This record gives sequence, structure tokens and C-alpha cells, in this order.
Amino acid sequence: MDIIGSRIRTLREGFKMSQGRIAKLNGSNQSSIGRYENGESSTPLQLLLWYANYFDVSMDYIFGRTDKPQGKLYDFKPKIEDDDDMRLFIEMCFDPKSPVSEKLKDTLLQMMKGGDASE
Repeated sequence: MDIIGSRIRTLREGFKMSQGRIAKLNGSNQSSIGRYENGESSTPLQLLLWYANYFDVSMDYIFGRTDKPQGKLYDFKPKIEDDDDMRLFIEMCFDPKSPVSEKLKDTLLQMMKGGDASE
């Protein structure tokens, strides 16, 4: 059984619903629901969205990206290309005599390396 089939089965069983009841609610049929849950057929994306909405869970949960039904919250930390021109620009933007400027400059340079500035 694949993770998607396992998750939709767990959702259904958690609410003590039969495959027939789920099929009736989403306009499918019981045998299709059984094949989806057993991993014998791919569950259509539209039906997966229906499960997410009906059971109020995230698609990340259904796809097995997280075990938390509400989903996974991400800290978006884009990597900035380590570019010599950008490094030169950062160096030129700050007053070397100012301790605050030095700290800000170091933070930006650390971010360019992809690291956390608080390290």
C-alpha cells in the first residue's frame, strides 16, 4: 500500500466511514475507493483535494511529506548566489568605522553563504 492510499484509508477509518459512504459523498464508487486505498490505482488529484477539504488536512499530509495533518510550516530561506560583484557591493555600502554597519555587513555576507546569521 502506498502512502497516499494509507493516508486516505486512515482518514476514512478515523471517522468510522465506509468506502461506500466516502464514494457517495465524493461522487465516486466503492470499488474505486478500495483500489485507491490499496495502491492499485492512482488517486486523481481532484479526489485528493476533496479529501483534504473534507477532512480538513493538508495535501502535505496526504502525500506523506509530514505526519502532521495540519501540514508543515516552512521557513523560507532562499540562498543568495555567492557573487564577487555582490560581495564588493556589500563592502562598499557600509561605513567601516561603524560597529552597527560592520554587524549588518557580516550578516549579509553570512546570508550569501547560505548560513544562519545568528551562528
